[in-house]
Amino acid sequence: MAVLATAIAWGVAGTAAGISALVGAGAYLVPNTLFALRLLLDTHRPGQTNPFTFFLGEAFKLVATVLLLWLAVRLGGDRIVWPAMLVGLICTLKGYVLLLMFGKLS
Repeated sequence: MAVLATAIAWGVAGTAAGISALVGAGAYLVPNTLFALRLLLDTHRPGQTNPFTFFLGEAFKLVATVLLLWLAVRLGGDRIVWPAMLVGLICTLKGYVLLLMFGKLS
């Protein structure tokens, strides 16, 4: 979904919109990937699985996403195309819905 949102934004509104959509998608993908890797590592360590790790990881995801979006706005300034960045973020957040619709998640 991130690639699709970026490609559409790039094709419709140009390079700045494509980069903005990619930044919006990345603001969710990076923390989510780190969280998934952390959970995966915990499953391979016997006796180390803890529900607290899940809740701490979720909190990290939320804080990291907000921090990355804030950083993008601070560093991007006027080059940020807000609609494209928000569409990239929302498409990435809701990508699992399409997977459920097409039966790709079990």
